[in-house]
Amino acid sequence: MEAVSTSAPAFPKAPPFLHAPAFLAILPGVALTAAIAAAAYALRLLPAIGALSPMILAILLGVGLRNLFGAPAWAAPGIAFSLRKILRFAIALLGLQLSAAQIIDVGFTGLAIIAATLVATFCFTTRLGRWLGVEPELAGLIAAGTSICGASAVVAANAITRARDEDVAYAIACVTVFGTLAMVSYPALADLARLGPRAYGLWAGASIHEVAQVIAASFQHGREAGDFGAVAKLSRVMLLAPTLLTLAVMAGRGARGAEKFSPPFPWFVIGFLALVGVSSIVAIPPDAKAAIATATTILLSMALAAMGLETDIAALRAKGLRPLALGLAASVFVSGFSLALIEAFFR
Repeated sequence: MEAVSTSAPAFPKAPPFLHAPAFLAILPGVALTAAIAAAAYALRLLPAIGALSPMILAILLGVGLRNLFGAPAWAAPGIAFSLRKILRFAIALLGLQLSAAQIIDVGFTGLAIIAATLVATFCFTTRLGRWLGVEPELAGLIAAGTSICGASAVVAANAITRARDEDVAYAIACVTVFGTLAMVSYPALADLARLGPRAYGLWAGASIHEVAQVIAASFQHGREAGDFGAVAKLSRVMLLAPTLLTLAVMAGRGARGAEKFSPPFPWFVIGFLALVGVSSIVAIPPDAKAAIATATTILLSMALAAMGLETDIAALRAKGLRPLALGLAASVFVSGFSLALIEAFFR
């Protein structure tokens, strides 16, 4: 006679980071990155600093803490969790800020200009980086940040390229400095170029690095320019997904040293695309959408705080000025190339 099992049914195992010891181990470091993100938001209340995004302030605070006091060993597991898991989740959430209707509003010509500018800038930056002798990983990060969406693109690309934390910090510094210069100078340059509101919004959205910088610059030219610039920029963010998938393929074919390596498949990109689909099908209330956007920025700020906590300034100085020159050249190129296309095909 066959024995009958009376044991309870087995349930699926919890993810490794939810096991009690591991979960408790990450809490202090996650709390530290959250505290740094909160401090970044608080700093934005100061008049002279309010134009900077909390993501930029978070990495600056993290770098300062690391290089003044060192990174505490008790925070290491949580810092690593923020830098990897929280980062990928936040990038996926970016998909809820974009819908198919917004992309259609930019029009075929506008989308073509954005896509052409992205591809040309990325190729120009990586090739110039090779000519200048900048490390390929760092040149790729500067290319991603300049051509797509600033700090978010840098940290997203790093999930594929696995560059050093110092490279990530340097690339973010480049796109922050030159994106801020563009934010300040574009309104005056638009008057010189005699751009209409939609043409100016498209130029800002296609070439300025950070979303916040685009909004700040484009609304200087009026409401119509501001709205169109924001949509153009979010359409550019949409191209983050195919760019990362391309980077993953290229990284799988490349080599680090003499050894081939297989990059992790960017599942967070699939999540990003899925949430774009959700945003296109489901009408998300404006208040909920604003709350999600704020939560996404907080999570990205935590990830960048973790990045800063692992960044050594001495290693940044050792890289010299060539990467900075590359960032400047890439920023000038993305601005000039996009403006030339707008003058030729959009006006």
